[in-house]
Amino acid sequence: MGKSLTGKIAVVTGGSTGIGFATARAFRDEGARVFVTGRRKDALDAATAELGPAVTGVVCDVSVPADLDAFYGTVRDQAGRIDVLVANAGIGVAAPFGEVTEELIDSVFAVNVKGTIFTLQQALPLLSSNASVILTGSTASTRPTQGLEVYGASKAAVRNLARGWAHSSRTHGFRVNVVSPGGTRTPGLLELVPPEALQQAEGGIPLGRLAEPEEIAALTTFLASDASSYVNGAEFFADGGYAQV
Repeated sequence: MGKSLTGKIAVVTGGSTGIGFATARAFRDEGARVFVTGRRKDALDAATAELGPAVTGVVCDVSVPADLDAFYGTVRDQAGRIDVLVANAGIGVAAPFGEVTEELIDSVFAVNVKGTIFTLQQALPLLSSNASVILTGSTASTRPTQGLEVYGASKAAVRNLARGWAHSSRTHGFRVNVVSPGGTRTPGLLELVPPEALQQAEGGIPLGRLAEPEEIAALTTFLASDASSYVNGAEFFADGGYAQV
């Protein structure tokens, strides 16, 4: 694509590892100045050290509005605006139906839904005209896996938030879209799903393999760029066909 984000200020939540890290790296390579968040300081420090001076990391739990306030204060002081906002931070916790706890529901919805809402809402004063907002969804919103029904429900909520927020585009001057990955070879997935289950899952994907984080980041980079300037309220699946056929 070649420096499609030159001069842009980008924010990626959940940028320490996996899809968020790959997205921050892709944005950096396309010329953006990038701010990333992560909940674990050690992982965030390692990520920003690898990504270099064009990427600034701030420890932030998106489910805590005060953390987001402090984070956006840093962005405001150092960059003054946001041209691209990727609400990527999310968690998945597996539990068989019948063993779902109140704590599990609260933790998943706090990060994936409440965190997404406040990630955008508290960024509004900093969003530039025609800013691109990208939410990370999941194929689980339409094809949930057993044991991940709560996670799937949270991602269905994310998709519906984008539909609603698209109506605010004219008022607030942004456009919003969703990138919904299928199974992606990230540390989070590899920790959550046993190897034998991953092999079985690959058999159900028409392309016959999991995605690499860089493949998801490539789609997000397109939506961040001016090449997608008339795309709004849409959901883009990067799932090898898993939830499509």
